[in-house]
Amino acid sequence: MSYAVGARGWRRLLHASRYSYQGLKAAWKTQAAIRQEVVLLLLGLPVVFILSLTAVERALLLFSLLMVLIVELLNSAIEAAIDRIGLESHPLSGQAKDMGSAAVLVSLVAAAGVWLCVLW
Repeated sequence: MSYAVGARGWRRLLHASRYSYQGLKAAWKTQAAIRQEVVLLLLGLPVVFILSLTAVERALLLFSLLMVLIVELLNSAIEAAIDRIGLESHPLSGQAKDMGSAAVLVSLVAAAGVWLCVLW
């Protein structure tokens, strides 16, 4: 991956989009949790549009599912960076990975809470 040094405007946007696509593609190929959360998102989408909801409720439901995916992508990035540094066990590496995992759990609980509040 080579970053376009000094790229500006549309060219910078195109480069950034390509890198984002590469990140999504790598996450899909290597992370089962990402695939599961994309399935969860795809299952939730029809529910959001079938039910009679306000625009704010729809936004909350969609954002809560996207939030889980965003946090999982960040957790996967943390894990990849830690593994790149070294595979030997280190307390700080374990702590970083555990905190990333905890962030995913909190986002899942928050999403479930949003869905319960809106659908109840």
